[in-house]
Amino acid sequence: MNEESVDRAVGFGERPLGLLLHRARLVPPQLIGPLIAEEMAGIGGRDVSILLQDYAQELLVPFPGRKLHVSRPQPMVDSPAGRAFLRGETVEVPQADGGVRTYVPLLDGNDTVGVMALTLDHVGDDDRRLLCRLGGLVAGLLVTRNAYTDEFFLARRREPMSVSAEIQWSLLPPLTMTVPQVAVAGILEPAYRVAGDSFDYALNDDILHMAVIDAMGHGLDAAAMATIAIGAYRHARRVSVSLAEKYTYMDDAISRQFGPDHFVTAQLMHLNIATGELELVNAGHPAPLLIRDGKVVRQLESATTLPVGFGGEEPRIGEHTLRQGDRVLCYTDGIIEEHVAGGELFGEERLIRCVDRLGELPSEGMRADLRRLSHTLKSERGGHTSDDATLFMIEWRGGAADHLAVAD
Repeated sequence: MNEESVDRAVGFGERPLGLLLHRARLVPPQLIGPLIAEEMAGIGGRDVSILLQDYAQELLVPFPGRKLHVSRPQPMVDSPAGRAFLRGETVEVPQADGGVRTYVPLLDGNDTVGVMALTLDHVGDDDRRLLCRLGGLVAGLLVTRNAYTDEFFLARRREPMSVSAEIQWSLLPPLTMTVPQVAVAGILEPAYRVAGDSFDYALNDDILHMAVIDAMGHGLDAAAMATIAIGAYRHARRVSVSLAEKYTYMDDAISRQFGPDHFVTAQLMHLNIATGELELVNAGHPAPLLIRDGKVVRQLESATTLPVGFGGEEPRIGEHTLRQGDRVLCYTDGIIEEHVAGGELFGEERLIRCVDRLGELPSEGMRADLRRLSHTLKSERGGHTSDDATLFMIEWRGGAADHLAVAD
Protein backbone atom coordinates (compact mmCIF):
# COMPACT_ATOMS: atom_id res chain seq x y z
CA MET A 1 0.00 0.00 0.00
CA ASN A 2 1.57 3.32 -1.04
CA GLU A 3 1.63 6.48 1.10
CA GLU A 4 -1.22 8.12 -0.81
CA SER A 5 -3.57 5.18 -0.21
CA VAL A 6 -2.60 5.08 3.50
CA ASP A 7 -3.40 8.78 3.86
CA ARG A 8 -6.73 8.26 2.11
CA ALA A 9 -7.63 5.36 4.41
CA VAL A 10 -6.79 7.40 7.51
CA GLY A 11 -8.74 10.34 6.10
CA PHE A 12 -11.86 8.21 5.81
CA GLY A 13 -11.62 7.06 9.39
CA GLU A 14 -10.12 3.59 9.31
CA ARG A 15 -7.68 4.44 12.12
CA PRO A 16 -10.29 5.41 14.79
CA LEU A 17 -12.54 2.58 13.63
CA GLY A 18 -9.72 0.09 13.93
CA LEU A 19 -8.65 1.37 17.34
CA LEU A 20 -12.17 1.17 18.73
CA LEU A 21 -12.70 -2.30 17.34
CA HIS A 22 -9.34 -3.53 18.63
CA ARG A 23 -9.70 -2.08 22.13
CA ALA A 24 -13.33 -3.19 22.51
CA ARG A 25 -12.53 -6.90 22.25
CA LEU A 26 -11.50 -7.24 25.89
CA VAL A 27 -13.40 -4.37 27.49
CA PRO A 28 -16.05 -5.46 30.06
CA PRO A 29 -19.56 -3.99 29.74
CA GLN A 30 -19.09 -1.29 32.40
CA LEU A 31 -16.17 0.17 30.45
CA ILE A 32 -17.87 0.38 27.06
CA GLY A 33 -19.13 3.91 27.81
CA PRO A 34 -15.71 5.28 28.82
CA LEU A 35 -14.09 3.60 25.82
CA ILE A 36 -16.58 5.18 23.40
CA ALA A 37 -16.18 8.60 25.03
CA GLU A 38 -12.40 8.38 24.79
CA GLU A 39 -12.43 7.33 21.13
CA MET A 40 -14.87 10.14 20.26
CA ALA A 41 -12.54 12.60 22.02
CA GLY A 42 -9.83 11.36 19.69
CA ILE A 43 -11.74 12.74 16.70
CA GLY A 44 -12.59 16.02 18.45
CA GLY A 45 -15.91 15.00 20.01
CA ARG A 46 -16.93 16.22 23.47
CA ASP A 47 -19.90 15.81 25.81
CA VAL A 48 -20.52 12.31 24.45
CA SER A 49 -23.83 10.68 25.35
CA ILE A 50 -25.24 7.25 24.58
CA LEU A 51 -29.06 7.37 24.52
CA LEU A 52 -31.18 4.20 24.62
CA GLN A 53 -34.89 3.76 23.94
CA ASP A 54 -37.00 3.06 27.02
CA TYR A 55 -39.32 0.04 26.84
CA ALA A 56 -42.46 2.15 26.47
CA GLN A 57 -40.93 3.91 23.42
CA GLU A 58 -41.52 7.33 24.91
CA LEU A 59 -38.02 8.50 25.86
CA LEU A 60 -34.38 8.16 24.94
CA VAL A 61 -32.57 7.69 28.25
CA PRO A 62 -28.86 8.33 28.83
CA PHE A 63 -26.64 5.35 29.53
CA PRO A 64 -24.63 6.19 32.67
CA GLY A 65 -20.89 5.78 32.69
CA ARG A 66 -17.61 7.42 33.49
CA LYS A 67 -16.57 10.04 30.90
CA LEU A 68 -20.07 10.03 29.38
CA HIS A 69 -22.20 13.17 29.44
CA VAL A 70 -25.39 12.19 31.29
CA SER A 71 -28.24 14.64 30.70
CA ARG A 72 -32.00 14.37 31.08
CA PRO A 73 -33.95 11.79 29.08
CA GLN A 74 -34.92 13.10 25.66
CA PRO A 75 -38.52 12.82 24.41
CA MET A 76 -38.98 10.59 21.38
CA VAL A 77 -41.15 13.28 19.77
CA ASP A 78 -39.94 16.82 19.07
CA SER A 79 -36.30 16.33 19.99
CA PRO A 80 -33.21 16.06 17.77
CA ALA A 81 -32.30 12.75 19.41
CA GLY A 82 -35.80 11.40 18.75
CA ARG A 83 -35.66 12.42 15.09
CA ALA A 84 -32.31 10.70 14.66
CA PHE A 85 -33.63 7.54 16.32
CA LEU A 86 -36.97 7.28 14.52
CA ARG A 87 -35.70 8.25 11.07
CA GLY A 88 -32.31 6.55 11.27
CA GLU A 89 -30.62 9.73 10.07
CA THR A 90 -27.93 11.94 11.62
CA VAL A 91 -29.28 15.23 12.98
CA GLU A 92 -27.01 18.27 13.39
CA VAL A 93 -27.87 21.20 15.67
CA PRO A 94 -25.62 24.31 15.57
CA GLN A 95 -24.65 25.55 19.03
CA ALA A 96 -24.33 29.11 20.30
CA ASP A 97 -20.59 28.64 20.83
CA GLY A 98 -20.09 27.74 17.18
CA GLY A 99 -19.92 23.99 17.63
CA VAL A 100 -22.36 21.44 16.25
CA ARG A 101 -24.28 19.03 18.47
CA THR A 102 -24.55 15.87 16.37
CA TYR A 103 -27.00 13.02 16.98
CA VAL A 104 -25.90 9.79 15.27
CA PRO A 105 -28.32 6.84 15.04
CA LEU A 106 -26.73 3.63 16.28
CA LEU A 107 -27.72 1.19 13.54
CA ASP A 108 -27.08 -2.50 14.03
CA GLY A 109 -27.81 -3.67 10.51
CA ASN A 110 -31.15 -1.93 10.08
CA ASP A 111 -32.36 -1.87 13.70
CA THR A 112 -31.79 1.37 15.58
CA VAL A 113 -30.22 0.50 18.92
CA GLY A 114 -29.97 4.04 20.23
CA VAL A 115 -28.40 7.42 19.52
CA MET A 116 -24.87 8.72 20.11
CA ALA A 117 -24.72 12.46 20.76
CA LEU A 118 -21.51 14.46 20.67
CA THR A 119 -20.40 18.00 19.99
CA LEU A 120 -17.83 18.81 17.29
CA ASP A 121 -16.28 22.16 16.38
CA HIS A 122 -17.42 21.66 12.80
CA VAL A 123 -18.89 18.84 10.69
CA GLY A 124 -17.86 18.15 7.10
CA ASP A 125 -18.61 15.32 4.70
CA ASP A 126 -15.64 13.25 5.90
CA ASP A 127 -16.83 13.69 9.50
CA ARG A 128 -20.30 12.51 8.54
CA ARG A 129 -18.97 9.39 6.83
CA LEU A 130 -16.77 8.62 9.81
CA LEU A 131 -19.58 9.17 12.33
CA CYS A 132 -21.89 6.92 10.33
CA ARG A 133 -19.31 4.13 10.43
CA LEU A 134 -18.52 4.70 14.09
CA GLY A 135 -22.26 4.63 14.85
CA GLY A 136 -22.55 1.19 13.26
CA LEU A 137 -19.56 -0.09 15.22
CA VAL A 138 -20.84 1.32 18.53
CA ALA A 139 -24.25 -0.25 17.87
CA GLY A 140 -22.61 -3.63 17.34
CA LEU A 141 -20.70 -3.27 20.60
CA LEU A 142 -23.88 -2.48 22.52
CA VAL A 143 -25.78 -5.42 20.98
CA THR A 144 -23.05 -7.98 21.70
CA ARG A 145 -22.51 -6.76 25.28
CA ASN A 146 -26.26 -6.68 25.90
CA ALA A 147 -26.25 -10.49 25.53
CA TYR A 148 -24.32 -10.90 28.78
CA THR A 149 -25.01 -7.88 30.97
CA ASP A 150 -28.04 -6.21 32.56
CA GLU A 151 -26.50 -2.73 32.32
CA PHE A 152 -28.40 -1.70 29.19
CA PHE A 153 -31.66 -3.25 30.35
CA LEU A 154 -31.51 -1.33 33.61
CA ALA A 155 -30.85 1.94 31.80
CA ARG A 156 -33.86 1.40 29.50
CA ARG A 157 -36.29 0.41 32.28
CA ARG A 158 -38.25 3.39 33.60
CA GLU A 159 -40.59 1.57 35.98
CA PRO A 160 -40.84 -1.87 37.62
CA MET A 161 -41.35 -4.73 35.16
CA SER A 162 -43.38 -7.88 35.82
CA VAL A 163 -41.82 -11.33 35.53
CA SER A 164 -44.12 -12.13 32.60
CA ALA A 165 -42.98 -8.98 30.78
CA GLU A 166 -39.34 -9.92 31.40
CA ILE A 167 -40.04 -13.25 29.70
CA GLN A 168 -41.82 -11.67 26.75
CA TRP A 169 -39.13 -9.08 26.06
CA SER A 170 -36.50 -11.81 26.10
CA LEU A 171 -38.47 -13.66 23.39
CA LEU A 172 -38.75 -10.80 20.94
CA PRO A 173 -36.69 -10.32 17.78
CA PRO A 174 -35.60 -6.73 16.99
CA LEU A 175 -38.64 -4.44 17.00
CA THR A 176 -37.83 -3.29 13.47
CA MET A 177 -36.22 -4.71 10.36
CA THR A 178 -35.71 -2.87 7.09
CA VAL A 179 -34.24 -4.16 3.84
CA PRO A 180 -34.80 -2.69 0.37
CA GLN A 181 -37.74 -5.01 -0.39
CA VAL A 182 -39.60 -5.11 2.91
CA ALA A 183 -39.83 -3.50 6.34
CA VAL A 184 -41.44 -4.69 9.55
CA ALA A 185 -42.09 -3.07 12.93
CA GLY A 186 -43.80 -4.23 16.11
CA ILE A 187 -44.81 -2.78 19.46
CA LEU A 188 -46.14 -4.30 22.70
CA GLU A 189 -48.30 -2.68 25.37
CA PRO A 190 -48.34 -2.39 28.32
CA ALA A 191 -44.56 -2.51 28.02
CA TYR A 192 -43.89 -3.29 31.67
CA ARG A 193 -46.77 -5.73 32.25
CA VAL A 194 -47.28 -7.55 28.93
CA ALA A 195 -47.82 -11.29 29.37
CA GLY A 196 -49.37 -13.33 26.55
CA ASP A 197 -48.82 -11.28 23.38
CA SER A 198 -45.77 -11.75 21.21
CA PHE A 199 -44.56 -11.70 17.62
CA ASP A 200 -41.73 -13.23 15.66
CA TYR A 201 -40.30 -13.03 12.16
CA ALA A 202 -37.39 -14.18 10.02
CA LEU A 203 -36.31 -13.38 6.48
CA ASN A 204 -35.07 -16.57 4.83
CA ASP A 205 -34.09 -16.06 1.20
CA ASP A 206 -37.12 -14.45 -0.49
CA ILE A 207 -39.66 -15.49 2.15
CA LEU A 208 -40.52 -13.34 5.14
CA HIS A 209 -41.96 -15.59 7.86
CA MET A 210 -44.18 -13.85 10.42
CA ALA A 211 -46.25 -14.79 13.44
CA VAL A 212 -48.36 -12.75 15.86
CA ILE A 213 -49.76 -14.57 18.89
CA ASP A 214 -52.00 -13.93 21.89
CA ALA A 215 -51.97 -16.55 24.66
CA MET A 216 -55.10 -16.76 26.80
CA GLY A 217 -55.08 -15.46 30.34
CA HIS A 218 -52.73 -13.15 32.17
CA GLY A 219 -49.47 -13.23 34.05
CA LEU A 220 -47.05 -16.13 34.11
CA ASP A 221 -49.51 -18.69 32.69
CA ALA A 222 -49.93 -16.58 29.55
CA ALA A 223 -46.20 -15.90 29.31
CA ALA A 224 -45.45 -19.63 29.59
CA MET A 225 -47.90 -20.46 26.79
CA ALA A 226 -46.49 -17.70 24.61
CA THR A 227 -42.98 -19.05 25.18
CA ILE A 228 -43.98 -22.55 24.10
CA ALA A 229 -45.92 -21.23 21.10
CA ILE A 230 -43.04 -19.08 19.84
CA GLY A 231 -40.55 -21.89 20.47
CA ALA A 232 -42.68 -24.36 18.48
CA TYR A 233 -43.11 -21.77 15.71
CA ARG A 234 -39.37 -21.20 15.42
CA HIS A 235 -38.68 -24.92 15.41
CA ALA A 236 -41.20 -25.46 12.63
CA ARG A 237 -39.79 -22.55 10.65
CA ARG A 238 -36.26 -23.88 10.92
CA VAL A 239 -37.13 -27.37 9.70
CA SER A 240 -38.67 -25.74 6.62
CA VAL A 241 -42.23 -27.00 6.84
CA SER A 242 -45.22 -25.40 5.13
CA LEU A 243 -47.34 -22.63 6.63
CA ALA A 244 -50.11 -25.11 7.46
CA GLU A 245 -47.61 -27.43 9.15
CA LYS A 246 -46.32 -24.57 11.30
CA TYR A 247 -49.83 -24.31 12.74
CA THR A 248 -49.86 -28.06 13.41
CA TYR A 249 -46.50 -27.94 15.21
CA MET A 250 -47.70 -25.12 17.45
CA ASP A 251 -51.09 -26.74 18.04
CA ASP A 252 -49.50 -30.00 19.10
CA ALA A 253 -47.03 -28.28 21.46
CA ILE A 254 -49.70 -26.22 23.24
CA SER A 255 -52.20 -29.09 23.57
CA ARG A 256 -49.56 -31.52 24.89
CA GLN A 257 -48.15 -29.06 27.41
CA PHE A 258 -51.29 -27.35 28.68
CA GLY A 259 -54.23 -29.63 27.88
CA PRO A 260 -57.52 -28.97 26.08
CA ASP A 261 -58.66 -25.92 28.07
CA HIS A 262 -55.81 -23.64 27.02
CA PHE A 263 -55.26 -21.96 23.69
CA VAL A 264 -53.29 -19.34 21.78
CA THR A 265 -54.74 -17.27 18.95
CA ALA A 266 -52.33 -16.63 16.11
CA GLN A 267 -51.72 -15.21 12.69
CA LEU A 268 -49.07 -16.94 10.60
CA MET A 269 -47.86 -15.47 7.32
CA HIS A 270 -45.45 -15.99 4.47
CA LEU A 271 -44.63 -13.03 2.26
CA ASN A 272 -42.62 -13.50 -0.93
CA ILE A 273 -40.64 -10.26 -0.94
CA ALA A 274 -39.84 -10.62 -4.64
CA THR A 275 -43.46 -10.94 -5.82
CA GLY A 276 -45.66 -9.57 -3.03
CA GLU A 277 -47.58 -12.84 -2.71
CA LEU A 278 -48.87 -13.26 0.84
CA GLU A 279 -50.11 -16.46 2.46
CA LEU A 280 -52.08 -16.22 5.69
CA VAL A 281 -53.38 -18.58 8.37
CA ASN A 282 -55.76 -16.93 10.82
CA ALA A 283 -56.21 -18.96 13.99
CA GLY A 284 -58.79 -16.97 15.94
CA HIS A 285 -57.25 -13.53 15.45
CA PRO A 286 -58.86 -10.30 14.16
CA ALA A 287 -58.23 -10.13 10.41
CA PRO A 288 -55.24 -7.97 9.37
CA LEU A 289 -55.89 -4.63 7.72
CA LEU A 290 -54.56 -3.80 4.26
CA ILE A 291 -53.37 -0.18 4.12
CA ARG A 292 -52.82 1.42 0.72
CA ASP A 293 -51.79 5.05 0.23
CA GLY A 294 -52.35 5.66 3.93
CA LYS A 295 -55.93 4.34 4.00
CA VAL A 296 -57.41 1.02 5.09
CA VAL A 297 -58.86 -0.54 1.93
CA ARG A 298 -60.04 -3.86 3.34
CA GLN A 299 -59.45 -6.71 5.75
CA LEU A 300 -57.30 -9.58 4.57
CA GLU A 301 -59.81 -12.34 5.04
CA SER A 302 -59.08 -16.03 5.22
CA ALA A 303 -60.98 -19.05 6.47
CA THR A 304 -60.78 -18.92 10.26
CA THR A 305 -58.95 -21.81 11.87
CA LEU A 306 -59.42 -22.90 15.50
CA PRO A 307 -56.98 -21.29 17.94
CA VAL A 308 -53.69 -23.09 18.53
CA GLY A 309 -54.13 -25.85 21.10
CA PHE A 310 -57.67 -26.89 20.16
CA GLY A 311 -56.60 -29.58 17.71
CA GLY A 312 -58.14 -28.02 14.63
CA GLU A 313 -58.07 -29.51 11.17
CA GLU A 314 -55.36 -28.56 8.72
CA PRO A 315 -55.92 -24.84 8.11
CA ARG A 316 -56.96 -23.34 4.81
CA ILE A 317 -54.51 -20.79 3.47
CA GLY A 318 -55.68 -17.30 2.55
CA GLU A 319 -53.83 -15.92 -0.48
CA HIS A 320 -53.41 -12.24 -1.30
CA THR A 321 -51.19 -10.20 -3.63
CA LEU A 322 -49.77 -6.93 -2.36
CA ARG A 323 -48.91 -3.86 -4.40
CA GLN A 324 -45.64 -2.03 -3.91
CA GLY A 325 -46.00 0.30 -0.94
CA ASP A 326 -48.84 -1.67 0.67
CA ARG A 327 -48.80 -2.10 4.42
CA VAL A 328 -50.41 -4.93 6.39
CA LEU A 329 -51.37 -4.18 10.00
CA CYS A 330 -51.83 -7.10 12.41
CA TYR A 331 -53.18 -6.49 15.89
CA THR A 332 -54.35 -8.45 18.91
CA ASP A 333 -57.80 -8.15 20.44
CA GLY A 334 -56.51 -5.97 23.30
CA ILE A 335 -56.44 -3.10 20.80
CA ILE A 336 -60.17 -3.22 19.99
CA GLU A 337 -61.71 -4.81 23.10
CA GLU A 338 -60.67 -2.12 25.57
CA HIS A 339 -63.69 -0.39 27.11
CA VAL A 340 -63.77 3.36 26.62
CA ALA A 341 -65.94 6.10 28.12
CA GLY A 342 -69.48 4.90 28.65
CA GLY A 343 -68.42 1.27 28.77
CA GLU A 344 -68.51 0.57 25.03
CA LEU A 345 -65.77 -1.34 23.27
CA PHE A 346 -63.13 0.61 21.39
CA GLY A 347 -63.91 -1.46 18.30
CA GLU A 348 -62.47 -2.00 14.86
CA GLU A 349 -64.16 1.04 13.29
CA ARG A 350 -62.33 3.37 15.68
CA LEU A 351 -59.07 1.60 14.89
CA ILE A 352 -59.62 2.09 11.16
CA ARG A 353 -60.49 5.76 11.64
CA CYS A 354 -57.25 6.29 13.58
CA VAL A 355 -55.20 4.54 10.87
CA ASP A 356 -56.86 6.63 8.14
CA ARG A 357 -56.41 9.89 10.03
CA LEU A 358 -52.73 9.27 10.67
CA GLY A 359 -52.31 8.15 7.06
CA GLU A 360 -52.99 11.73 6.00
CA LEU A 361 -49.76 12.83 7.73
CA PRO A 362 -46.36 12.55 6.04
CA SER A 363 -44.75 9.18 6.72
CA GLU A 364 -41.69 9.26 8.95
CA GLY A 365 -40.81 5.62 8.35
CA MET A 366 -42.18 2.34 9.67
CA ARG A 367 -40.87 2.60 13.23
CA ALA A 368 -42.07 6.17 13.71
CA ASP A 369 -45.44 5.59 12.02
CA LEU A 370 -46.25 2.49 14.08
CA ARG A 371 -45.15 4.15 17.29
CA ARG A 372 -47.36 7.15 16.48
CA LEU A 373 -50.31 4.83 15.80
CA SER A 374 -49.78 2.90 19.04
CA HIS A 375 -49.60 6.03 21.17
CA THR A 376 -52.59 7.57 19.37
CA LEU A 377 -54.68 4.46 20.00
CA LYS A 378 -53.70 4.48 23.66
CA SER A 379 -54.72 8.13 23.94
CA GLU A 380 -58.03 7.40 22.18
CA ARG A 381 -58.66 4.65 24.77
CA GLY A 382 -58.21 7.18 27.55
CA GLY A 383 -54.72 5.95 28.34
CA HIS A 384 -56.02 2.52 29.36
CA THR A 385 -54.42 -0.78 28.39
CA SER A 386 -55.99 -3.37 30.66
CA ASP A 387 -55.14 -6.26 28.30
CA ASP A 388 -52.08 -6.94 26.16
CA ALA A 389 -52.26 -4.87 22.99
CA THR A 390 -49.86 -5.65 20.15
CA LEU A 391 -49.37 -4.05 16.74
CA PHE A 392 -47.23 -5.55 14.00
CA MET A 393 -46.86 -3.93 10.57
CA ILE A 394 -45.32 -5.08 7.30
CA GLU A 395 -44.57 -2.83 4.32
CA TRP A 396 -43.83 -4.50 1.00
CA ARG A 397 -41.57 -2.44 -1.26
CA GLY A 398 -40.60 -4.95 -3.92
CA GLY A 399 -37.68 -4.56 -6.26
CA ALA A 400 -34.36 -6.39 -6.00
CA ALA A 401 -31.35 -6.16 -3.70
CA ASP A 402 -28.73 -8.28 -5.48
CA HIS A 403 -26.80 -5.19 -6.54
CA LEU A 404 -25.94 -4.50 -2.88
CA ALA A 405 -23.69 -7.57 -2.82
CA VAL A 406 -21.61 -6.34 -5.76
CA ALA A 407 -18.52 -4.27 -4.97
CA ASP A 408 -18.31 -0.88 -6.67
